[in-house]
Parts: sequence; C-alpha cells; structure tokens
Amino acid sequence: MRNLLFKASFEGSSFHGWQQQENAVTVQGELKKAWQRLTGEEPNIIGCSRTDAGVHANEYFFNVKTESRIPCECFPVALMSAKLPGEIALLSCAEASADFNARFDSVKKEYVYVFENTAVPSPFNYKRAYNYKYPMDIEKMNEAAAHFVGEHDFSAFCASGAQVKTKTRTIYAASVERDGDKVIFRVCGNGFLYNMVRIMAGTLLHVCCGKINPQDIPSIIESKDRARAGVTAPPDGLYLNKVYFPGDANEG
Repeated sequence: MRNLLFKASFEGSSFHGWQQQENAVTVQGELKKAWQRLTGEEPNIIGCSRTDAGVHANEYFFNVKTESRIPCECFPVALMSAKLPGEIALLSCAEASADFNARFDSVKKEYVYVFENTAVPSPFNYKRAYNYKYPMDIEKMNEAAAHFVGEHDFSAFCASGAQVKTKTRTIYAASVERDGDKVIFRVCGNGFLYNMVRIMAGTLLHVCCGKINPQDIPSIIESKDRARAGVTAPPDGLYLNKVYFPGDANEG
C-alpha cells in the first residue's frame, strides 16, 4: 500500500467547498470520482484544509492510500485526464510515509484575501476578488492587522456553528499590501477557525470606513464577542495560499 501526497490548485467558485457532500459539487467529491474512474478504487482522500464554498486554493495538499502502481510522475496528468474538472489542477505527486496525514501533519497555513479596489469591477476578477470601490488606507489596515499576530482566543473572529475544542490560535504574520488595483491581506497561522480570515478581512474593511479604529482590535479580541468584529467578507477573494509541513522545503 502506497501513501501518495498530491499538490493541487483549484478555482473554487463552482464548488461547494472542499469536503464531499450529498447533492453538492465539491473538490473532494470530484477527485474521488476521477480516482474511481482511473484506478477502480474507493479512495479515502484526506485534505489539508476544509475550504468553504466559493473559496480558492493556490496551493492545496491531499494524501491518498492506494494499491495503484501508476508512477508518481504520471499520476497527476492521468488523474486530470479521468474527467477531472478544469477548475482543479494537480501540480505534483510524491511518495509519503505510511502514517503521513495531510490534515494533521501541516504545521501552518497562509491565506490571502484579495480586494479589487476599483470603481468598476473587472469581469476577469469576477468571483476571484471582492470589489470594494471606496478608498482603502493601507497604513491603517496594516496597523490593525498587526494586532492579530500572537496567540489569542479568536472567538470574536469565528462564525457560529464552529465545533472545536478551543478557539485559541497562533497568528505568525498578518499584513496588507497594494498591487495595482488589488489590495491583498496576507495572514499566516497554525490554524484558523470557521470564517476566521473572512471576518478578519471584513474587520479591516470596517477600519477603512472608520467604523473600527486600528487600536480597537486588541479589545475586540479580548471581548470574544463576534458582534464587535466586522462583517464576514464574501468567499470570492479568499485563497488558501501556502501550506507548511515539518522537515521539508515548504516549511519556510
């Protein structure tokens, strides 16, 4: 039995998230169907993260245990050719240890949230960035984002319905930069709560329009009160950008 680690990328606007669901098109579900067509196996595909509906991934990892002898260098193309939707790309495949688990062995993840800061949205950014036509103060947004860094109870930045033992997470870096008409919020941490990055992004929007001051962020975190943070930004602009595992070049 081989344990294979795949690196993937997907445009998520046509999927109801990563995790397989009945009566919904998901990334995991489409991968399972393609795997069955290619190998005849019923796979257990373990993803590194549960992305929500409409969320994208520049970099995503999953592992699968298989009896197939298809060489690693051939597997991505073979699987994509097994009627895998064009919105999903498989970038690489490698042998992993028998006990490797893409979900539990990742040590940190980086997300980016992309705002399109223009009066008229580009059709080429449709469902791939959130259009915000008002001025965006990058300096104030960075001042606010810096307060996310550290180990905190992020209850104020978690949507209801999250079933987790603790809402304490460590954020290693959080920053905002402008790239032409795009404003990019980048955040890296050891884990993220349900809608956490989208609520952070919405909170930064409230900083832009003066509803929240950058200096308010610590007290919002301390309050653990979801009502005090900003809106939940739409999924369109959210990307899982990097995934880090211990002991390899991707740990960074």
